[in-house]
Amino acid sequence: MSSPTPSLLGDYTPGASWLHRLRAGAKLGVLMLVGLVVVLVREWWVGLAFVALALVLLAVAGVGVRRVLRTLRPLLVLLVVLVAYSLWRASWQVALEQAADLVALILLATVVTTTTAVDDILDVIVRALGPLRRLGVNPERVGLAFSLMIRSVPLVLTIAGETRDAARARGLERDPRVWLTPFVIRAIAHARDTGDALHARGLGDD
Repeated sequence: MSSPTPSLLGDYTPGASWLHRLRAGAKLGVLMLVGLVVVLVREWWVGLAFVALALVLLAVAGVGVRRVLRTLRPLLVLLVVLVAYSLWRASWQVALEQAADLVALILLATVVTTTTAVDDILDVIVRALGPLRRLGVNPERVGLAFSLMIRSVPLVLTIAGETRDAARARGLERDPRVWLTPFVIRAIAHARDTGDALHARGLGDD
């Protein structure tokens, strides 16, 4: 059996740093603001500066280098494709800027998720959506959707790792159908089980 696959955005780790003590709403607000800056300012050095900032904050939060590398590993293929396409269509500056922006946003989000409990993040989302209740938005249901998404991503990645390991053990890892089919079946089964559990509690009813 494969070892648990790390979540792309990390898992909450209790700690005593000032980042852990900072309120969840403040961290999410700063993350949104920094995200806007990273996306709107199209300079490669800005992305690299935020990558450096994120690495410093991760060190403050007690996140080791190996864990950072495990977090970025699922992005490796995407980064290679992104850089290759940008080099082909534009220039090395554009390629570096886009890759740095993506890594910076992932690492900064990891800072938030590793220093903030999921329930605290969801409480902020529910409170922020409160004024939209008049428009027919159900903040609690939206919060539940976020909760299911956050908790399902690591599980789906683990299922993918286990099915690939099973195919590799049979020497069939080069045939994507061998591991893709059971992966899809297990992922759908998990989704159906989750839906049945929600329905049994009346959470999926209108």
